Order: sequence, then C-alpha cells, then structure tokens
Amino acid sequence: MYVMKTNSTLKDGLMITGKSFKMVFSLVLISIFLLAIVPMHSYGQAKPDKKEADIKRLEAALKTTQTNLAKAQRQVTIADSLLETGDKMIDEGKTEKKELEGEKKKMEKENASQKKPLEKQSTSKDKDESIQAKNDLKKLDTQYKADVKAIDTKIKAADKKIAIGTANVTKGKGSKKTSETALKNAQAANETAQAKLNAAKGGGDEPAEEDTGKKGKKK
Repeated sequence: MYVMKTNSTLKDGLMITGKSFKMVFSLVLISIFLLAIVPMHSYGQAKPDKKEADIKRLEAALKTTQTNLAKAQRQVTIADSLLETGDKMIDEGKTEKKELEGEKKKMEKENASQKKPLEKQSTSKDKDESIQAKNDLKKLDTQYKADVKAIDTKIKAADKKIAIGTANVTKGKGSKKTSETALKNAQAANETAQAKLNAAKGGGDEPAEEDTGKKGKKK
C-alpha cells in the first residue's frame, strides 16, 4: 500500500513537472518573439520619425526663404517707387519752372511798359503831375519787387523739387540694381528650399541635404 502511494505521488510530480516545463517553454518562446519584434518595430518607427523631423526642418527653412523673398520684393518695389516719384517730381518741377519764368518775363515787360509813361510824366514841367508820376513809379516799383520776390520763391521751390526728384532717381537706380540682385538670389533660394521639401515629402529614403549634395556632384 505504501508503494502504491509512492507511485501515485511520483506520477503526480511528473505531471506537475511536465506542465511547468510547457509553461516555461511557452514563456521562453514569447520572450524570443518579443525580443525579435521590438527592434523591428523601433526600426520601422525610426524612419518616419526622422522623415517627419526632416520635413519640419525643411518647412522652417522654406518659411525663412519666403520671408527673405517678400523682403527682397518690397525693396524692388521701393526702388521702383523712388524712380517713378523722382521722374514725376523732375517733370513737374521743370514744367512749373518754365511757367514761372514765362510769367516773370511777362511781368518784366508789363512793368517796363507801365514805367515808360510815368517816367516821362515825372520829368514834366507840371510840378503836380511830376510828383504824382514819381509817387506812382515808387508804388509800381514796390509792387514789382514784391511780385518778383514771390515768383522767385516759387522758382526756387520748383528747383528744389527738381533736385529732390533727381536725388530720388539716383537713389532708386542704385537701390534697384542691388534689390534686383537680392531678389534673384532670394527666388533661387526659395525654389531650392521648395524643391527640397517636395523631395522629402515625396518619400525619398535619403535626407534632402544628401539628395542635393548628390545632384551638386553630378553637376
């Protein structure tokens, strides 16, 4: 009877040991599977993460080139405005000056025409007539000087307008040359940045810089 119990106990022990072995073996297989799949998952996830980081960096670079492009375009617009405004001021100043100089010559003729009879009357033997003529001459001369001063002031203003217009044209020409060069460079940089971003979004495995470098070497 004791022997039978011992055999039964031994059988039970062997059954338990078999179950434990199966459980341990299953756990080992699961561990091996997990160890194999985790690096693959990490490798697969690393690529999209790097690509996303590259795209964000290239988007930031594109935004910078767009800002520089807008700035360059504004500089060209300012240069064009200086040239346009300068030419307009020169034309207006010259037209005004020509009209004013014409008025001044007309004024000189009218003054000479008005003075001639008064000068003759001022030498009259008639004392009253002579005194009146002299007084009229003084008034005429005073008015003429005031009119000439006013028209000369306007002529000076026209000259100043021409001078400012000329300065604007000179400044505009210099600025135009510089700003157009800057605009070309900004456009090229913007196109390059856009091309790099498009290439990165297109699903290329290599980083955008490497692609650009390879293209540069081919050239």
